[in-house]
Amino acid sequence: MCAKQVINIGTVANDGTGDALRTAFDKCNDNFDELYTDDAGDVGSITATAPIVRDSATGAVTISLADAGISTAKIADDAVTADKLANSINTEITANTAKVTNATHTGDVTGATALTIGDNKVITSKILDANVTTAKIADDAISYEKIDAEFSTASALSAGATVNVDFDAAQVFTLTPNQATTLNITNPKIGITKCAILTGAGGSYTLAFTVGGASGTFNKIAGDYDDTSSAKNFVQIVCVGATEFWYSISQIAS
Repeated sequence: MCAKQVINIGTVANDGTGDALRTAFDKCNDNFDELYTDDAGDVGSITATAPIVRDSATGAVTISLADAGISTAKIADDAVTADKLANSINTEITANTAKVTNATHTGDVTGATALTIGDNKVITSKILDANVTTAKIADDAISYEKIDAEFSTASALSAGATVNVDFDAAQVFTLTPNQATTLNITNPKIGITKCAILTGAGGSYTLAFTVGGASGTFNKIAGDYDDTSSAKNFVQIVCVGATEFWYSISQIAS
C-alpha cells in the first residue's frame, strides 16, 4: 500500500501556492483507486466450521475452539506425541511413532479394540483400587501367578520367645525354635489356612499360640509339638473367627 497523497491547498485561499486543479484531482483519483483496490481483497464475512467457532461474521471477529474440542477425525495419524497427552492419563509412551487410538476414553475399557497401542509401545498407568471390583474380574481369570504373596510364598521366621506369624506375609512359614516359643498370629483372616514347618532343636522346647499378643482361642484337633532334634513338625492352623483358630500338629510318618 502506498502513502496517502495529500492535496496542497496553499496557506490561505487563492494565494497561488496550492496544487493546480488537474494535479489535485489526479491525487484524488490515485487515492480512490488505491482504496477500491484494497477493498476488493477485504474479508466481507467469516464462516467457521466446527470445532472452530466465531462470535460474529463481520467487524471485530473472535475465533476460538468450541467446548466440544477436537474429535479423533480431526487428528492426523501419528500426530499425538507423549508431551501432548494430559497429565491425568499418567502415561509414558516409548519409541518414535506411537499412534494411540481412543486415547480419550470414558467409562470402562472393554473389548480388544477399546485401546490400541502400536508395537513396542510401553504405557504405565495407575488404575485406582476402588475401580477394581469382583464384577470387573472374569470367572476363572485369576491364575496362580496372579494371586498375592500371602497365598503363594514361604517365609523363614526368626527364632525368639515370641515369633509373629503374619497372615498377610506368606502361605508357608518355617522356623527352628531355640527356646520355648509362642507363635503370635497377626493380621488373621477368617477362613484362611496357614502352614508352618517347625524343625525340632533337641532342647525339649514347648510351643504355644497367641493372637495379636492376647490369648485368643486355639482349638487343638490333634497332635503335639515334637522338639526332637531335626524332627519336622507340620502345623496347620485355620482362622474361624477374629480371635479363634483350629489347629493340628503332625510329623513325618516313620
